[in-house]
Amino acid sequence: QVQLVESGGGLVQAGGSLRLSCAASERTFSTYAMGWFRQAPGTEREFVASISWNGATIRYADSVKGRLTISRDNAKNTVYLQMNSLKPVDTAVYSCAAKDAKYSPGVGYYSSIDYPYWGQGTQVTVSS
Repeated sequence: QVQLVESGGGLVQAGGSLRLSCAASERTFSTYAMGWFRQAPGTEREFVASISWNGATIRYADSVKGRLTISRDNAKNTVYLQMNSLKPVDTAVYSCAAKDAKYSPGVGYYSSIDYPYWGQGTQVTVSS
């Protein structure tokens, strides 16, 4: 079973940047599709970004396009979320998710129900 550990969250002023990391325990991480989701208090979890295991397919929520960038380093079993031009509405707990997709190298997934493995989440707070 894949274990995911996020890091890099914190408090930042509006307009600032953060880089989230998600380290996976699974040595076959390179064939896992990965996603980032977020959940603010009182709201449902929402999709942020996803990347296929071969990196060919990347998707973003409209609300973060042009500001957030997802990437992966399969040699380090890590997926990243570079967050620039942050806004107070980006405040949430950010979680990474994984799905074994070795037979679908170019497929990305944007629904939380597609992902069986989740990290514990990291808090991102953007002050105005």
